[in-house]
Amino acid sequence: MSNFGPSEFWKNFRLGTELSVSGNFIYNGIYCFDLMPHFYYEDECFEFLYNIAVGIERLQKITLILVEHNDETNQEEFEKSLITHNHLELHNRIQKNSNINIGKVHLKFLSLLSNFYKSVRYEKFNLQSVYSGDKGRSELTNFIQENLNIEISINFIGCTSNDDKIKKFVGKVIGKICTEYYNQIKTECDRLNIYTYEISIESKAFKIFMRKKFDFTDEKIIQQEIVKYLIQGNLPKGFNEFLKEVPPLNLDFYNINYYIEYLMNFHKKSGIKDEIEELYSEIENVSERINHLYPIGNADVDLDFETDEDL
Repeated sequence: MSNFGPSEFWKNFRLGTELSVSGNFIYNGIYCFDLMPHFYYEDECFEFLYNIAVGIERLQKITLILVEHNDETNQEEFEKSLITHNHLELHNRIQKNSNINIGKVHLKFLSLLSNFYKSVRYEKFNLQSVYSGDKGRSELTNFIQENLNIEISINFIGCTSNDDKIKKFVGKVIGKICTEYYNQIKTECDRLNIYTYEISIESKAFKIFMRKKFDFTDEKIIQQEIVKYLIQGNLPKGFNEFLKEVPPLNLDFYNINYYIEYLMNFHKKSGIKDEIEELYSEIENVSERINHLYPIGNADVDLDFETDEDL
């Protein structure tokens, strides 16, 4: 490793970090989309498109550097050529030196991202935006409608649900694009004898590039299994005795599934916070209760200890 020159170090380490950054953005975008119950809120569509646009653009530029750059490249001109947000332009440059196997639907999505990032993301800073609808949301919903042959309503009453069919479709489109670029990165790394493609298992990017998962179905199943175990399972006696030291709050404003949904998706459920605050206002020593709660969910604290009766 110490024998690497500037070019090799750049491609092996700097771009390796960039690959994780790219994967993190893509992960965040897919997660934003998973949290969207429908397409009414413009800011949610923006958050999804922004994260995906940035993530895929960075992934494209990593791929482009590896397939196009060599020792004879004019570095200054090459770096200037990377100052672009045109996803289709970047793709076409990559394609000249590789074989990225994506179809029309993927190219349309890259076009959507290009248009969003170059112009749409700034539209609300213009006075004229008051006379038009949200272009980012409309382009996203049009893309989904055309490819799934469905109608999407954005009326607050009767909003079309962002259901599993839509989530899987969008995830599949993004997944194909990401996987093709990553495979090309891996091919170039083999050719150059570098390890840019390596991703830490603790990185969000690991799910994208190594596990190649582009929805959160697996994570939801795991959450459901854990909830089921906590309710029905034979929990360690020490853990149960610890919990009994302080009684639970009397949560009864919502139905049980609403509380469980909060555990699985706390970003969207703000009402429970008000209920907790109201119940806390009736507790004399809140800090004592919070100290009791601290070990719960903290993997560094062992609550599965044996009691004297078990010895």
